[in-house]
Amino acid sequence: MKVLANDGLDQSGIDALTEKGFEVITTKVPQELLLDYINEHKIRTVLVRSATQVRKDIIDNCPSLEIIGRGGVGMDNIDVDYAREKGIHVINTPSASSESVAELVFAHLFSGARFLQDSNRKMPLVGDTEFASLKKAYAAGIELKGKTIGIVGMGRIGQEVAKIALGLGMRVIAADNMVGKASIKVTFYNNQFINVEIETEPLEQVLRHSDFITLHVPAQKEGYMIGASEFEMMKEGVAIVNCSRGGVIDEAALIEALDSGKVRFAGLDVFINEPTPSKEIITHSKISVSPHTGASTLEAQDRIGLSLAEQISSIFQIQ
Repeated sequence: MKVLANDGLDQSGIDALTEKGFEVITTKVPQELLLDYINEHKIRTVLVRSATQVRKDIIDNCPSLEIIGRGGVGMDNIDVDYAREKGIHVINTPSASSESVAELVFAHLFSGARFLQDSNRKMPLVGDTEFASLKKAYAAGIELKGKTIGIVGMGRIGQEVAKIALGLGMRVIAADNMVGKASIKVTFYNNQFINVEIETEPLEQVLRHSDFITLHVPAQKEGYMIGASEFEMMKEGVAIVNCSRGGVIDEAALIEALDSGKVRFAGLDVFINEPTPSKEIITHSKISVSPHTGASTLEAQDRIGLSLAEQISSIFQIQ
């Protein structure tokens, strides 16, 4: 049984599938050739990340296809409902990368709070000649402890963000239309833990009262979740991080808010025009940027590979 891991698969997943008798193909097939490749090689399972699209054309014209797997959470690059209507299993790994994304949120928060996104650019250029002036320029950093973080979207990733925030001594508030209350269990290295109940609030209240805002929501079908009117609601000097999906934030409105001082800094892992994000966005001195690497840790890739292998084996009833 052939499995095409078109956007790659961690070795742990490859090994687990191979041990069960699957043939795992990691050849990167271009999107325009994918349909023919699946048919020619009688692929029964296609695994993708965010790069490959599995749409109606492939679903309708690839009779050998039985499973579509997404290594990660969001499945907006797959016609999920249509595939399931056609009897194709669609699987993903919703919890495997939650911790990795949550940690990247705080990497961006710490970077912006201490100007690292700008100092890491300028120190190699002029640090040896303008050290004193740079030290003065970056002297007004802020701490996260004691501040209020607003989490928009209290799914698995949002709850992991809450755990880290609570551990840092932050006040946590949250907005989520689908979640009324979340019980957050913060576990420590010695197996001690605390439980914290967080009741969600209307989005407007979270925007108004947060010192830091982090977004964990699906891709928007139309419009932006955060645009000029939402920035207007926020505190002066707020910071915002988006490690969810490009298009959740109006990037033009963000730049205007950064330039006016309304927003102190931003952290972006996702962009409107991936993989060709706006030059103005990625070079802005108040934006910490990363190239959609929220789930890209060795630990997450290992968990993703093992989770996909387990699900595929279960569907094909291979022990």
